[in-house]
Amino acid sequence: MQLSEPIWAVRDFIEMGGNVLLVIAFVTGVMWTLILERFWYFRIGHPLERKRVERAWKKRQDHATWQAHQIRRLLVSQVHVQLNSNLGMIRTLVALCPMLGLLGTVTGMIEVFDVMAVAGSGNARGMASGVSKATLPTMAGMVAALSGMLFSIQLDRFANNETDRIAGRLEIVHQ
Repeated sequence: MQLSEPIWAVRDFIEMGGNVLLVIAFVTGVMWTLILERFWYFRIGHPLERKRVERAWKKRQDHATWQAHQIRRLLVSQVHVQLNSNLGMIRTLVALCPMLGLLGTVTGMIEVFDVMAVAGSGNARGMASGVSKATLPTMAGMVAALSGMLFSIQLDRFANNETDRIAGRLEIVHQ
């Protein structure tokens, strides 16, 4: 197998599915970049932030006053915001993928109807191109959405659990 064979296969796939596949590929690339960035942050950046917050809390002498409780809320809130950064955008891109697949379905069906208007319903070969342009983007959009949704749910769950864990580690004293 030569190096150019996969490239030609991708080119043929995009040609059969239409230009909407390029948009789906771009959106999927952005979505996966954000997902990988979140995994990187959770693995590398967040432990450093967690240690910083815990040190800042332990440095405080006062853990019982109203001001101390507000500072604790601030620290937990800052961690929560950083953990949830980009998760809304990931969820939006996951929801956008099937809609782009539907756009591909509509544009492909318009092509089928154009062929039927020009050549009649007897031109199966002409209609096949439109049918593939209708089905391939739908499939690509759904596959992208499903893959993104699985990881989006996992990232949300980790962010919420880690926020609760941080809140539990910053002990408060009730008067």
